[in-house]
Amino acid sequence: MNQASNHIFSDSDLIEGCLRGDRKMQRELYQRYAPKMYGVCLRYASNSEEAEDILQEGFIKIFNKIGSYRGEGSFEGWIRRIFVNTAIEQFRKKTYLQPITDIEEQTVEGKYLSVLDSLAEKDIIQLVQQLSPGYRTVFNMYVIEGYTHRQIAETLGISEGTSKSQLSRAKLILQDLVKTFIDKRKQVP
Repeated sequence: MNQASNHIFSDSDLIEGCLRGDRKMQRELYQRYAPKMYGVCLRYASNSEEAEDILQEGFIKIFNKIGSYRGEGSFEGWIRRIFVNTAIEQFRKKTYLQPITDIEEQTVEGKYLSVLDSLAEKDIIQLVQQLSPGYRTVFNMYVIEGYTHRQIAETLGISEGTSKSQLSRAKLILQDLVKTFIDKRKQVP
């Protein structure tokens, strides 16, 4: 990717060009935002191939819906919302969530310890990708995107209790994954 070309055109230039169907402007928009949006896709995907599929689908939506961007808020924020929604839509097609009882939720939440601060971003993404799709989606929506349990429940068509239990389970599993990861790292000379 040519970094210098990313700063020749403003977002307004890119939007206007894409509205005209200008392939050069579409390519510029893609090159400017693909790396960041791929990171968003990776957090929701099981693997890099699935992330690439979400990325491509997201950009198709961007190009088809660019006329609906009203200039309210940042253009990058608008793009990010489309990618998060695209990832959630892909997840919803698969529907992986299983409800957990309140007793299990309290047990899981009580055991959670945050140790993610000691890991690099790529390590965290790799660990989050190991979660089941249901756990991973709720974790990302709550922890990364800032959705409330009510919003997650409405978006995914589940109960708030299921959202809370999925998050609790995800945290417990991540805790174990992080511990294993750190233990393995300590063993390497």
